[in-house]
Amino acid sequence: MAPLSDDTVTQDGDAAAQAALPGDGLREGIVDALRAAIGEGLVDTHLSPNDDLWVRVSTDAWRATGEALKAAGFTYFCFLSAIDWMPSPYGTGEVDPDDGPLEIDPTIVQGVTGGETRMQVFARVTDISRHVGVTIKADVPDPAEGTSPVMDSWSSLYAGANWHERECHEMFGIGFNGHPDLRNMYLPTEFEGFPLRKDFPLLARMVKPWPGIVDVEPMPEVEEEAPAADAEVATEGDAS
Repeated sequence: MAPLSDDTVTQDGDAAAQAALPGDGLREGIVDALRAAIGEGLVDTHLSPNDDLWVRVSTDAWRATGEALKAAGFTYFCFLSAIDWMPSPYGTGEVDPDDGPLEIDPTIVQGVTGGETRMQVFARVTDISRHVGVTIKADVPDPAEGTSPVMDSWSSLYAGANWHERECHEMFGIGFNGHPDLRNMYLPTEFEGFPLRKDFPLLARMVKPWPGIVDVEPMPEVEEEAPAADAEVATEGDAS
């Protein structure tokens, strides 16, 4: 029996199922090669066929993952940063402080490929010859009393990681083993706290909500006046 054509309609009135999209052999191969290189260090993956790839690796495999990807042709470093998945106890910036106490759900929900800790480091590298990129994520150890969360540095693998790790250290309080110089770039040396952690109080937002939700006084209406040249033309026309 011949296969149904794309415009064939079933008895239920639904269009026949389209042929399945072809697999993404390129990104599947990247996952297989990475798994071969770091073994159980590869925790989870999320592949959007013919679109993009996310990989979560164990904390201990973070450095080895960078080494494996660079050896596999991912020589272009895009960025490195972190994210704090903890819901802010202060609510979002759009909340009006005059609305009263907030009910905050403290449940931590990580994004694609999941996670087990509050904070994660993630980086993006690209193979420019094959025109493919991958985002790598790893759980950051939760800070214990008197200690700081620490990851291994990529600064000797990718020169661009130097600046990004400094920023990540300054804003999230994440240390990077092997980084040559984790000095602050933006904040004074004596500054206390880490502004991009969700539990850092942004007092300006607590006192005054974002301008987008404030009643803004409208601009005064201005009567439009005809340009002088137009007025002269009108006068000449009346005279004729």
